[in-house]
Amino acid sequence: MSVIVRDDGFHAEDFAGTAVEIASDIKSDELVQLASGAEMVRILFPSFSDGRGFTLARRLRDAGYAGRLRAVGPVIADQYAMARRSGFDEVEIPDDLAARQPEEQWKFRADWRDHDYRARMKG
Repeated sequence: MSVIVRDDGFHAEDFAGTAVEIASDIKSDELVQLASGAEMVRILFPSFSDGRGFTLARRLRDAGYAGRLRAVGPVIADQYAMARRSGFDEVEIPDDLAARQPEEQWKFRADWRDHDYRARMKG
């Protein structure tokens, strides 16, 4: 099982449309074509230390993808703000990770728009 994380906390799976899974090692020129027509794109993160998924999300959004974009895998709470800034709508984490990093830790980072490094530099 898994847990869906959004800005307002933990959720159960609620998506029932057309989804495409994309591995983090996909070639850039294939990315947009694979996502074309999908209601949701699930970008797979093989580990929390592999940041290629963030780049893929940004490329998809820059190419005009407007569907639901989900990071899937062992993304940690500390990376939630980066996931949202790069274009992800939500993160899907394994149950064991949700148990180690409870909802409060994720919600703490849900103010990702206001508390980025640029805002801290201006303050």
